Amino acid sequence: MKCLVAVLVCVVLAEGIIKIPLQKHKSMREALREKGIELPYQDPALKYQADEFAGSANMYINNYADTTYYGAISIGTPPQSFQVLFDTGSANLWVDSVYCNTQACNAHTKFNPQQSSTYSRKGQSIYLPYGAGSLYGVLGYDTVNVGGIVIHNQEIGLSTNEPGQVFEVAKFDGILGLSYPSISAGGATPVMDNMINQNLLSVNIFAFYLSRGQQGSVLSFGGVDNSMYKGQIHWTSVTSETYWQIGVDGFKINDEVTTWCSQGCQSIVDTGTSTLTAPSQFLGSIMQAIGAQQNQYGRYMVDCSQLDNLPTFSFIISGVSFPLTPSAYISQHYQNGYQFCSVDIAPTYLPSRDGQPLWIFGDVFLREYYSIYDRINNSLGFAEAV
Repeated sequence: MKCLVAVLVCVVLAEGIIKIPLQKHKSMREALREKGIELPYQDPALKYQADEFAGSANMYINNYADTTYYGAISIGTPPQSFQVLFDTGSANLWVDSVYCNTQACNAHTKFNPQQSSTYSRKGQSIYLPYGAGSLYGVLGYDTVNVGGIVIHNQEIGLSTNEPGQVFEVAKFDGILGLSYPSISAGGATPVMDNMINQNLLSVNIFAFYLSRGQQGSVLSFGGVDNSMYKGQIHWTSVTSETYWQIGVDGFKINDEVTTWCSQGCQSIVDTGTSTLTAPSQFLGSIMQAIGAQQNQYGRYMVDCSQLDNLPTFSFIISGVSFPLTPSAYISQHYQNGYQFCSVDIAPTYLPSRDGQPLWIFGDVFLREYYSIYDRINNSLGFAEAV
């Protein structure tokens, strides 16, 4: 999770597309290491258990935590502004609130429902576990503005307790989940579903472009941004209307087909996970193919001089190959004049709900491929990112 503040202007296209630029910067784990705290590895899949057009908007855009992407929304009347992480791997909208006095809450902007004339109390308690971090909260209703799209009576989680230090160093004040309502804690209606129910979008889709380097990322509601990808969009069906889960038909190392997914694999497409997450039973073979070694913190490292010799990994999805070159899954770091290279692939120990091996296509994959989330046809599209 990472942070860089920039002031940008949201654009409303004639067809009703709201574009939210996003950017990336510094790692949550790195921020904690600077404080002398080393986070233990936590399985990112743990969180899987459990016609009116908007006006234009000026957006303050940030990114935090190993290339997790987030931007500004407002809640209430008059509006109170918050930075939220846009997460396709969860369904709830929540923000820090005045009901919470932990260190994590006190480090952020807090929503005060007493200062909003449109707030109404629901009072239901919720608990939200994530791959890293968790929180307790209560549900309420208020007006929410996302990129100029005004949603009325949106259910919002207001934090009451955020244990631990994970969210304390985060620069965002909450999370806006974009997955299906079936996994929403407390039965809260997700933001995207309220956009659909209130006829706020010209087309009931959204799309992500996650940038490389310091270039701006784009989140589009109501359409796609044709300037953010090249070539054809390839579509595949959602296999479980919970997360944005799809089938994986095969996996190749360079051009050699493995038998790993010959009986089928599943993958959850998750903007809230920074790495490519592999089934634990495959991780040893992947690291052997890369020639990676674990350091004292359990991170896999490679010799930076060997980057050009590392393998390309390819996923076969609905008959189409989606390659990841070493530049996609290796991060280069510089410290005190020394260069070191880490592998952005982590294990998950949980299978998918049907028992097939489970991958998570986090930001490592999504920086390479523009992703389109179609709630009309319950399908997901990928195209090569520019």
